[in-house]
Amino acid sequence: MKLDNQTIKSALLDGDYLSEEKVSQADKFAESRNISLAEAIFSLDLIKKDYLGQALAEKFNLPFCNIESQSPAAEEVLKIPEEIARKFKVALISEKDGRVLIAVPAPPDQELVAVIGNVFPGKTVSFVFSFPEDIEKLFIFYRRPLTTRFAEIVRTQERVAPEIIDEIIKDALLFEASDIHFEPRGKKVIIRFRISGVLYVAGMIPKEYYLNILNRIKVLANLRSDEHNRTQDGAIRYQTGGNFLDIRVSIAPTVEGEKAAMRILARHVHILSLSDLGFSPEKQELISKAIQKPAGMILVSGPTGSGKTTTLYTILKNLNTPEVNITTIEDPVEYKISGINQIQVNTETELTFARGLRSIVRQDPNIVLVGEIRDTETAEISVNAALTGHLMLSTFHAVDAATTISRLLYMDIEPSILSSTLELIISQRLVRKICPACRHSLTADQEKLKNDLMHPERYFPGPTATLYEGKGCNACQGMGYAGQTAIFEVMPITSEIRELILKKPAASEFAALAKKQGLHSFFEDGIEKVRSGVTTLKELLRVATPPEE
Repeated sequence: MKLDNQTIKSALLDGDYLSEEKVSQADKFAESRNISLAEAIFSLDLIKKDYLGQALAEKFNLPFCNIESQSPAAEEVLKIPEEIARKFKVALISEKDGRVLIAVPAPPDQELVAVIGNVFPGKTVSFVFSFPEDIEKLFIFYRRPLTTRFAEIVRTQERVAPEIIDEIIKDALLFEASDIHFEPRGKKVIIRFRISGVLYVAGMIPKEYYLNILNRIKVLANLRSDEHNRTQDGAIRYQTGGNFLDIRVSIAPTVEGEKAAMRILARHVHILSLSDLGFSPEKQELISKAIQKPAGMILVSGPTGSGKTTTLYTILKNLNTPEVNITTIEDPVEYKISGINQIQVNTETELTFARGLRSIVRQDPNIVLVGEIRDTETAEISVNAALTGHLMLSTFHAVDAATTISRLLYMDIEPSILSSTLELIISQRLVRKICPACRHSLTADQEKLKNDLMHPERYFPGPTATLYEGKGCNACQGMGYAGQTAIFEVMPITSEIRELILKKPAASEFAALAKKQGLHSFFEDGIEKVRSGVTTLKELLRVATPPEE
């Protein structure tokens, strides 16, 4: 169930949460980008989710319950039979002292009131409004462990492989996993999900069933099922719940057997603001100035899986208007966006990044996105495209902003051309966010902080510091973390840096000059997120080290 745009409009206007002008602005934005009104409102940062929830609750004459911050325990949710919960899209929030609180996505009808009355006879039932997508996230508690379901499929089903694969993919979607790993280990195969950048064991299957499962994956991905000693790469268009899912597949031989990795690709990128991604107001201003220029190169660097593509597309969404021609070349096209011309790299037809880019610049584009600069040829064409009046966006593999410049120079890019075209470098890494449902504060003195930091007083002045962590709860599956955010370095290319590029110095000289001009390192950006309770000091230290003095 989804909230329709008209309901959202009337709720915001009737409750004076937004003016007609703001609602009209969001409506036009949504229509031009083929997205929902709620997504448009959040993208334009017109109102926070809590306030929209309150507005809708008032329209429905119900209290508002934010499940993200008031998540019920599994034993509470399971008190409502699964078939009832799924049919009416409801969840039990609490049952205490003869009073029952039920989350609903719309005002309850007589049928629902009667059904819930039968489930909780003699209890006083109250209803609260919650967003339908938040209610559906609680349905994960109805799913039994994967290994238990595997055993039942083996016992009762004739077609084991398709059923097992379907269960694995469904769980991966529920847990919002980005990757699924099938890892042969002795007489069993371990299934692991990558969730918020970290791998977790999801289940196990006996190895005797793995060959059929692997062959099924190969067939779906158009790979050779009789090849067992070479790496293979393919893609699957998987149908689940009436929707199609794009999955990238990689097969690699190991000493224990063939390992399969499946990357789940989002069909549509969620509209996020720069603030949602974790950029501070100061960094947002630097980015806004750079993307307003008609030409030049903006690069987003970082390791694989650090969210570079999401950042690029968030920037691209802000540039996507009917007045400009935006064309991309990608491998693969991970996010499909209305109004943008997207080209998929195809090695079989010799459509490479370099060849595609040469063609794009003859298509009269204003803005060009290259999925990744991988080689000198692509780098040279990209730089020259920026030189000839195009705004060029791309990703690049480098450990930080300063190293990005050095690596481009190492690829024999002409320093004078790079100096005149490069406008901004964003370098990023991902950290896990503390689960909001179980976040709590704790006090650490300077001695305790010294266990993690050599000079804690530089980052936490005063005798004590307030830190935050997640205890682990049902909402986060006991992890203490839920979701990810990024830590950034944002380096504008100033006149001094342009002059330095001409000298082709070491990366350390770029880093020293950028720091002198006010560049915040990954760690310094992350410390701000630690202080504000977004992430933990331990998580920050996992991905970034304090700068050397």
